[in-house]
Amino acid sequence: MTNEELAGQTEQEPSLAVAAAWVAAAKKIVVLTGAGISAESGIPTFRDAQTGFWAQYKPEDMASEKGYRTNPTMVWRWYEYRRELVAKVDPNAGHLALAEFEKRHPGAITLATQNVDGLHQRAGSSDVLCLHGDLNTQKWLDTPRDCCYIEHAQAGDPPSCDVCGNMLRPAVVWFGEALPYKVFGRAQDAASECDLMLVVGTAGAVYPAAGLANVAKRCGAKVVIVNPAPSGLDDVADLKIRGTAAAVLPRILAS
Repeated sequence: MTNEELAGQTEQEPSLAVAAAWVAAAKKIVVLTGAGISAESGIPTFRDAQTGFWAQYKPEDMASEKGYRTNPTMVWRWYEYRRELVAKVDPNAGHLALAEFEKRHPGAITLATQNVDGLHQRAGSSDVLCLHGDLNTQKWLDTPRDCCYIEHAQAGDPPSCDVCGNMLRPAVVWFGEALPYKVFGRAQDAASECDLMLVVGTAGAVYPAAGLANVAKRCGAKVVIVNPAPSGLDDVADLKIRGTAAAVLPRILAS
């Protein structure tokens, strides 16, 4: 650890103590995580992953229904590439701290994530609210007919129904699509009922997910931002901790 990092950690000690006390006192906690916690495990953000061969494509080409219908093979292979990146990394101390806290305090924490990589689940968190979907699962591109069974899909790039030709697609939220209705509804309900919200590793710029912090604040919860850099939700925060999830969460979730 550099002298600068050590000085920064020392400066944060009072904030860490306050956050830990709030966690210990809270009956219902909501945690919203973003790309930052995954980046600590070595997973590049969506745009950062567009390097080498993939740099020639626009994000909208890779993450929209139009882009998929235009070039399904290219987009499917892009998501296969991303799955390969995820498979090579492990959950970090931030993911593990959340999973271990949940085990010690069943029912006390609701975990909602903007990430699609499944690292929270691999760390041991259960019932994760995946606001932007799941990279490791698929669904049908068009409304499935009676002949469409994912387990019987014909192999290919992408796999498809061998009867009607309906294509499978990654079960993630693309540009122009709504968040999963039931999942986001549960997250909103939890945000409106919690005593404390931790917003971890997100720039707070992607809505409606980022709006959960505003819901919690309006309903009387304390809001703690954990992020190395300023975020778009700093004005909502009761406490801002300038640090990474892996460094901060084990400290404030130790109770």
